[in-house]
Amino acid sequence: MTARTSLRIGTLAAAILLAASATAQPVFDAPANGFKGKLTARSENPVAGGSAEIIGSGFVPGQQVELLRGQAVLTGSPLIVDDNGQFKTELAIPADAVPGQHPLVARASGPAAAAVTTLRVSPKLALSGQERFSTASNKLVQGLYQSAYSAASNAVFVTSAVGRPPVTQSQLLKVDPTTLEVLKAITPATVPGGKGDSVYAVYGVGVDDANGNVWVTNTRQNTVAVYRQSDLSLVRQFDVGAVPHARDVVVDGAHGKVFASATGEDHLSVFDARTLQPLESITLTSGVDDEKFVPMSLVLDEPSGKLFTVSIGTPEAAVIDVASGKVDKVIALGNATSASGVAYDAKRNRLFVASQGSDNLLIVDVASGTVLHDVAVGAGALNVAFDPLAGLAYVSNRGAGTVTVVDADGTVVGNLEGGTFPNHVRADGKGNVFAVNKSKGAEDPKGDRITRIALRQL
Repeated sequence: MTARTSLRIGTLAAAILLAASATAQPVFDAPANGFKGKLTARSENPVAGGSAEIIGSGFVPGQQVELLRGQAVLTGSPLIVDDNGQFKTELAIPADAVPGQHPLVARASGPAAAAVTTLRVSPKLALSGQERFSTASNKLVQGLYQSAYSAASNAVFVTSAVGRPPVTQSQLLKVDPTTLEVLKAITPATVPGGKGDSVYAVYGVGVDDANGNVWVTNTRQNTVAVYRQSDLSLVRQFDVGAVPHARDVVVDGAHGKVFASATGEDHLSVFDARTLQPLESITLTSGVDDEKFVPMSLVLDEPSGKLFTVSIGTPEAAVIDVASGKVDKVIALGNATSASGVAYDAKRNRLFVASQGSDNLLIVDVASGTVLHDVAVGAGALNVAFDPLAGLAYVSNRGAGTVTVVDADGTVVGNLEGGTFPNHVRADGKGNVFAVNKSKGAEDPKGDRITRIALRQL
């Protein structure tokens, strides 16, 4: 090749490169200034091999969006943002996906932007151990929420509420623990000045056998109410705002105190069980910097005078001395995302914590604050109850539709069919656990049921 030829080729290559540079899209092209895009992952039971609905909002109309996990592109072709700045797609979760919290990125172009969310992949446990347990079940009313057993009345009190505000359908039930038939049912009073025909819908429930009462939380009205166990007549309806987003309620008969968790706040509201007057609330201080301890479930050990609660906002549990109203300690839980359920084993001084965000049950030594066992139980581990006779913890997994039974050493001894949306479990101290579940609608045959579960005597 001559020098002249080489020069011509070099000149031609430079010209081509210059022309390409002039027409290529810049790597840092115009961004989506003021971008407020939000990415959300939704799934009732997000297990490996299942699917999740991915929703984008606040994007720029016309943007093209790819979904990524790490460097892997999960969308076969770009998603197009509609005129409302939204997109929606069904994402298949790979069969080999490892359970846990997985970051998803929505990478948008035209103009460039990105949004991030977390897709929770839940553990998938096969049903097991049915032969070890006896069960009896009965369909009650729509919207079952919680239950509480009264030894004095030998009855199970069950709450129900349907839909979102204004809630017009709610009942407090008194149920026979043997037949599971409804003995008495009432509808709470209408809220004065409320929207439509909204009622003081009942959610949490606790029994006061010393005074013959049953306490309920009216979560939507941020308050509580007291009814007679005998005939469910109203004793007192507290004013709206008495307990912000009241969730659980428990009664300490020995000290005559009632405790209600103010979910969303950082305290427990306290009442005198006999006079029904408010007492000084108990503030819960988080050990996590700049975070708030937000109480959820409550469990009381009356003999020791200790009350336990867990925080949905931080991975923590708290131990409270009932007599003094002081917090003894706050326990760091570690792997607990959106902790919601709590139960207590007095014999071993162990706490059981169910977390709906991490789909697990933690078994904690209260004295040392050490997490002894971290047990995968299923999607949406919402509540837990402990049966002291059998030494077993029962976890209601709302997403998985199961009730998982775990022994004190963290071994799963049964994973039972729980119907649609298992919501709550409660032990009666006699070897029985009552589970209630919600439904997908009034005609759902697997929903709105109360189920009595007991370990078979072999």
